[in-house]
Amino acid sequence: MIDMARALKTAATTGKVRFGLAETKKSIKNGEAKLVVVASNCPEDDIAGESLLKVVVFNGTNVELGSACGKPFPISALAIVNPGESNILSA
Repeated sequence: MIDMARALKTAATTGKVRFGLAETKKSIKNGEAKLVVVASNCPEDDIAGESLLKVVVFNGTNVELGSACGKPFPISALAIVNPGESNILSA
């Protein structure tokens, strides 16, 4: 079991992550996203749509997800484009 908060923070600092619902949907549509993470209170029901992407529900609110990523704002969804030094893709 990986530490999701640590993996997110590492991915955000060493890799390429798209934050927010609109950016996440764009990344999925463009085929860039390797993994999607949504907050437990994300209003979007089926964010990955028809794609075969793995969607991980973060065990916390959008405010907690933002904090886990080291951001001073709430994040309801994010797409991992490049995990960097993070082991998040094994989540």
